[in-house]
Amino acid sequence: MRLSGLVCAAVAALLLTAAGPANADPFVGAPGLGDPYYPLDGNGGYDVRHYDVSIDYDPPSRHLTGSARIDAVATQPLRVFNLDFAGPEVGMVSVNNQPASFDRNGEHELTVTPLLPILPGLPFTVTVDYAGEMVSSEGEGWTFAPSGGAFVAGEPHSATTWYPLNDTPLDKATFALHTTVPAEWEVMSNGLRTQDSVHADKRTVSWESRAPVIGYLTTVAIDHFVFLEQQRANGTPLLSAFAPDAQHNVEIEERLPEILDFTEQLYGPYPFEAVGGIYVDAAIPFSLETQTRPIYSPRAGLPTVVHEIAHQWWGDAVSVRQWSDICLNECFASYTADYLWPERMEGEDVDAQYRQTIEKWYDEQRFWDIPLENPGAGFEFTSVYYRGPLFLHALRKQLGDDVFFGAIKEFLHRHAYGNASMPEFRAFVQSKTRTDLTGFFDAWLNQTTPPADEYLYPGDLRL
Repeated sequence: MRLSGLVCAAVAALLLTAAGPANADPFVGAPGLGDPYYPLDGNGGYDVRHYDVSIDYDPPSRHLTGSARIDAVATQPLRVFNLDFAGPEVGMVSVNNQPASFDRNGEHELTVTPLLPILPGLPFTVTVDYAGEMVSSEGEGWTFAPSGGAFVAGEPHSATTWYPLNDTPLDKATFALHTTVPAEWEVMSNGLRTQDSVHADKRTVSWESRAPVIGYLTTVAIDHFVFLEQQRANGTPLLSAFAPDAQHNVEIEERLPEILDFTEQLYGPYPFEAVGGIYVDAAIPFSLETQTRPIYSPRAGLPTVVHEIAHQWWGDAVSVRQWSDICLNECFASYTADYLWPERMEGEDVDAQYRQTIEKWYDEQRFWDIPLENPGAGFEFTSVYYRGPLFLHALRKQLGDDVFFGAIKEFLHRHAYGNASMPEFRAFVQSKTRTDLTGFFDAWLNQTTPPADEYLYPGDLRL
């Protein structure tokens, strides 16, 4: 995610001011996975393999009818388990095609009791039918567009507003979406478009994500789009869409093949089967790395596109284990857009940029108040943007380019389509050098004061 100027101003204002209980029943899936920031996110007792979601949405009435099929494998005996869902009214739930009882509770819990208990190690299927008038989550899920359409964007939560799921970074699954709308509307989502057909006054568009994806990285966007179709030299299809008042961004998106070539040089082959962008014209204050097809706000410029494309490696292909690991996502995406692109593509002296930034903020305690590793619930999207690039540039100078770029590319390869943590990153980088990095990492990632000069100006950073 890249914050707009409006959100960055809010972060600046913030700077100026400065786990659920274990479930004792072994036959009941836990209602949360104990993330330190969001302990009731996700659910225990099963592993989702695939989502197949069908929605029928009428923009004028804002009414949505949905049916979500979840294919999963039980990891324990289950007589009760939970899904995360905060969307419209649920009409029916079935497990293995047999009716199941259900209860909605808490902020987003859908508790399901199958007719027959589910045995551990066995696959099972849950189907949830739901319908109702959608409400706007204002950039935290289902959001209304100025045209009368809608789109989904939000981090760390958004998917629960429009389909039931296991809403945790730890349970990635493949994803298919089938959306029916009035024929005059268009639909965008993740992955490959496998169907776009019109029958009478209805259009049905289907999308398929063949690589596993986290809930908040899935999206649907319904609008009167104008499309830009491109293709990479290797045949990867590039499909981007522009809402009515976002067509000024076409020129930026035409540079997508160039941006992908640049990012591949840094991090290895593009990890997915398709790529593009969805440019909305609603006044959301951020852009988001929805997998294969980021959502871009009207304020998005070239640095934002570079940032969100970098996220396809950092955040999408390799995802955090816990939200305290957010620096893995945002520090690298910000460094790519704010340092590496200007250096390699525009010839800027980023060492000088680094030194000027340190000089400007060295004595401003508010700049250092929020640690990069484990910034705290509600503070995830703060220091990782403005101090994360400094940390990575200092690390690069500490290690040298060959070790730094080789290590991060190998780290991505080892964790591809899975999860990683900041402690794992620290240990992996340490394994690539004989220099003891304990003090360096602690100063940059855990402390709330400027690092000592030996860590602040490693290598040739001090003139």
